[in-house]
This record gives sequence, C-alpha cells and structure tokens, in this order.
Amino acid sequence: MEEERELDFFSKYLSIWVAICIILGTVIGYLFPAFALSLSRIEIANVSIPVAAVLLIMMYPIMLKINVEEILKVKKNSKPLTLTVIVNWAIKPFTMAFIAWLFMRVLFANFIPPVLQEEYIAGMILLGLAPCTAMVLVWTYLANGNINYALVQVSVNDLIILVLFAPLGALLVGVTTDFPVPIMTIFFSVLFYVAIPLGLAIITRHTTIKRKGISWLENSLIKRIEWITPAGLLVTLILIFIFQGDKIINYPLHILLIAIPLIIQTYLIFYIGYFGARKLKIPYQEAAPSSFIGASNFFELSVAVALILFGVGSGATLATVVGVLVEVPVMLHLVSIMKRNKAKFQFET
Repeated sequence: MEEERELDFFSKYLSIWVAICIILGTVIGYLFPAFALSLSRIEIANVSIPVAAVLLIMMYPIMLKINVEEILKVKKNSKPLTLTVIVNWAIKPFTMAFIAWLFMRVLFANFIPPVLQEEYIAGMILLGLAPCTAMVLVWTYLANGNINYALVQVSVNDLIILVLFAPLGALLVGVTTDFPVPIMTIFFSVLFYVAIPLGLAIITRHTTIKRKGISWLENSLIKRIEWITPAGLLVTLILIFIFQGDKIINYPLHILLIAIPLIIQTYLIFYIGYFGARKLKIPYQEAAPSSFIGASNFFELSVAVALILFGVGSGATLATVVGVLVEVPVMLHLVSIMKRNKAKFQFET
C-alpha cells in the first residue's frame, strides 16, 4: 500500500499563520502609526530595506535546492517539462491578466475605487507571472509524485524567470492598467531577488559537495536552513501589513474580492495542466508536479517586485499577499483531486 503523506504542523496551518501575521501587522500599524511611519522611512528608491533584507535571505534556501546537473538529464523525459513551460509562460500570465481585468474592471467595478482596481490588477499579474518554486515540492510530496523531476521543473522555471518575467510583466501591466511600468526596474528586481541568491546557492552547492558530498548538502545543510523561507515569509507579511493597516480597516471586503479571481485562476491553470498531462500520456509521478507548478505561485518574488514597483502600502502588494493567504487550502484540495484520479494516468506503453 502506498504511504499516505502529511504536511508538517507548520505547513498544514500555513494559511492560519498568514492570517495571524496579517492581523498582527494591521493592529501594530493601526495602534502605533508613529512606529509604522518611522519604519517606512527606512528605504532606498521606494524599496523598504527591512523587507528587502528578509526577502533576499528567504530566497537562498529555495535556490539551494536547484541541481543544474539534473536539468541536463531531462532530455530522456522532456514531455512534462515542455508542458510546464507552455502552461507557465504561454498561458498562465495571459489568463491571469484577463481574469484580473474582468473582475476588477467589470464585475467588481462598483465595489473598488478605480485607482485600487489598477493596483490590484497589477499585483495579480505579478503573482501570475511567477510559477511556483519551493511549495510545489510540498504539493508533489503529498501527492506521491516525482520530487526529483519537480526540482528540475522548478530549476528551469527559475532560469526562465530571469528572461521573461520583466518583458511579460511590463507588457501585461501596461495593457491592463495605466501604470507606466519600467521594464528595467522589473528586470533588476528579478536580478536582485533571483539571480543573487541563485548565484550564492550555486557556489554553496559546488563548495559543499566538493568538501562533504551531496548527501550532507541535501540531508543536513538544506534541512537545517529551509525553515528560513516560511519564517521569512511570515516576518515579511507582518512588515507589509504594518503599512497596509489603513487599507484593511477601510476596505475589508477587498480581501475577498481579490481572493475570488485568484482562486478561479488557480483551478483553471491546474486543470489545463491536468488535462494536458493526460493528453500527452504523462505518467502520474510527473503529471502531479506538472499540474501543480503552474497552479501554485512563487509569491516571494511577486511580493518583492510589487514592493519595488508600487511600495509597501500599495494595493498591488496587498494583492500578492492575498495570493499567499488562499494558496494553501486551495492547493491541498488540488492535491486530493490529483490523488483521487491517479488511475487515469496509467497508460499502456
């Protein structure tokens, strides 16, 4: 009988921890406005230094898991990776832009001020432009999928992000809003939050494997520091919502209105990957991560870019954070859907 896998206590209740951090940050910002103002002044070129430092540190454990050598072996089984690239870069950004525009500009137009409509659209687009990294490994593990192949898919997507995130972001935000989005600002944001930790991680992997071997790297070093990513996320949320307190108090309904299109997008992208995997006759072990990686998001990067482009108190930053709030319960449901339909991915060779 196949082993039933479960989330650890922290990951299982991640949405609850996120909600607590949102409440805590909002309360601090509301009760201590002088503290929030002082904290907001610690910035350079619209970038909050405390938030940037935490985000940069939390990226490192994610990048440390990337194994460049495994990417080179993918030629023997390229269909799942091809499906992932098509869904994440030829479909997902455009469906997210359309759904965000439809809900904010049309369906919810009477409930949200025009300026916030644009900011929410921009934030959701940034979220849709960043396919998942760390958390897809969790979803793949729970679904009894191929974690090693998921790592390859994550690695390739991180490399593509360096090239496509900036031009697609500038295009889609420019088309759906009136914001003039400087492409080089997005590019340097990705460079800072992806390329720097990726470079440090590659150096660390090479040095550590040479001295102590890959087993020590994966089973000792990575396991010791991987807590930094979720912990850093929660600290980031508290900092962000210290500046978001006024929006939460003045527009509490907006959290729900942002969540609805994000949830619809998540299920849509999952089923595109799901039916694509069945059409291509991809075995279950690789079909699972292929379905999850587009549905889930690299929200750490989305939050970072939103902060740089729009600031910590912006609606765009709020929209990316709502993505964190809804992701865990939705993705757990998608894991259960995948496992229930495992037999549909048994193909004759």
